[in-house]
Amino acid sequence: MLDQAFDALKTFNWGADLNLLAPITDAVVSTHSSASARLELENRLAAVLKTEAPRDAKDFVCRKLMLVGTAASVPVLAGLLTDKDLSHMSRYALERIPAAEAGAALREALPKVSGMLKIGVISSLGARKDAESIPALAALLAESDAAIVKAAAYALGAIHNDAAAKALAGAKPIAAAKSAVSDAHLSCAEALLAEGKKVEALIIYKSLMNAEEPKHMQMAATRGMLACAGK
Repeated sequence: MLDQAFDALKTFNWGADLNLLAPITDAVVSTHSSASARLELENRLAAVLKTEAPRDAKDFVCRKLMLVGTAASVPVLAGLLTDKDLSHMSRYALERIPAAEAGAALREALPKVSGMLKIGVISSLGARKDAESIPALAALLAESDAAIVKAAAYALGAIHNDAAAKALAGAKPIAAAKSAVSDAHLSCAEALLAEGKKVEALIIYKSLMNAEEPKHMQMAATRGMLACAGK
């Protein structure tokens, strides 16, 4: 039945009978305890991305590679990151593949894409908490495109380590993105505080207590400082 499902996948479009592909979905579950069977399934799925199968079929494959993908799938998924129709699904898969190669693929794609595709890749790096991307993300904080700056700031906020916090602290963003950078910096502090890193969090909270920040940000920083003090 699995062979028939892969045959159906060759011409699959959303709206068709999903039951035809059910054996593939079942195989994702049934191969969980068998590394060899799971790798075989992964390879068969990845191979579809190299064919002329419809966009919807490749969309389906990316959804399954989110679950079974390993470093073996990274090259073919990386090849889709510049595809306007499939970039979002390929990066969602790469977000969830724990292999270091997945993070590297997203970092390598960053200078190759623009607009919404770039914002998507930035967001995926943040979702992966990819510390190696911090220098590239920090550089984007100086961009003239507010949407790019905001995405980079939020990604750094998600990564929230010391280097990310320093990048946000030293940023001089355009006016339209300044609040996003402050919000991301606050997110760093809150994440660090939740991890018990009170000293690091306190430094950030204090930096947000300045006249340039809006009142609500200063109030949030005050609450954070009190929390660091155990109050």
